[in-house]
Amino acid sequence: MSSLPWLNADNFQFPSPDTALHEPNGLLAAGGSLEPECLLEAYTKGIFPWFEEGQPILWWTPNPRMVLYPNELHVSRSLARIMKKHPFHITSDTAFREVVIACAGDRPNSSGTWITGEMVQAYCRLHELGAAHTVEVWEDGLLVGGLYGLAIGNVFFGESMFSHRDNASKVAFVTLVRKLAGLAYEMIDCQVASPFLASFGAREISRSAFMNQLPKSPDYGRNQKHWPIQ
Repeated sequence: MSSLPWLNADNFQFPSPDTALHEPNGLLAAGGSLEPECLLEAYTKGIFPWFEEGQPILWWTPNPRMVLYPNELHVSRSLARIMKKHPFHITSDTAFREVVIACAGDRPNSSGTWITGEMVQAYCRLHELGAAHTVEVWEDGLLVGGLYGLAIGNVFFGESMFSHRDNASKVAFVTLVRKLAGLAYEMIDCQVASPFLASFGAREISRSAFMNQLPKSPDYGRNQKHWPIQ
């Protein structure tokens, strides 16, 4: 880690993503801050923070990158049947902090979380600025699933999701993708590959292809009037 470029918290400048390590895949730099200006600069360059409690801030830009193009969304027949029954009430941006904290909760086969208290505060600030959003899934007045991420330009940068009921996070994700397709969003950043995301049609592309499709400036005002999702 000592060989990584170290970012100044007050005058951060990210190195080129092409200089990221191959192992671990995509590790680019350390340091900097989680202030909104730093985070928005990172996302528009295809970089995101991921670190555990007690570590410095670590910045990543993996190659390849998993993405989902909204027009390539795949919904299984079983999930489509479930959604037709409308088993949940769906909202967005009504319980941002609660969703992020739930995403930080204990998970099977996991001993910890990367969503530290510092990260919760950072993304709540981005939400206050209109850059970060949630989709919430409710059952009988209880928050049982959801997800959060950033909407910048025509790209949605997914961060994390949770589910306390069967299919709750799947319903949140499909609802989000369909909404974004209607708003002419072109890409959803899923960061790294997983079978869960692949089942919805997400696929891996090269880092260079991903970079070519990113917004060129931290424009997070686009389409804000269309939120929340109902």
